[in-house]
Amino acid sequence: MEDYIYLDNNATTKFAPEVLQAMIPYLSEYYGNASSAHGFGKEISNAVKVAREHVPN
Repeated sequence: MEDYIYLDNNATTKFAPEVLQAMIPYLSEYYGNASSAHGFGKEISNAVKVAREHVPN
């Protein structure tokens, strides 16, 4: 791949390696709608809540 500078991070941004590792289960196994009231959705909603607690303000 050629060297280049990517300036369109508004559209998409490369994941940091640690973020990618944390997201893999939610991109492959746990993919429920966090807004749904069923158990699958509640599980994802809880995961989002926990993730937000780890993001600095």
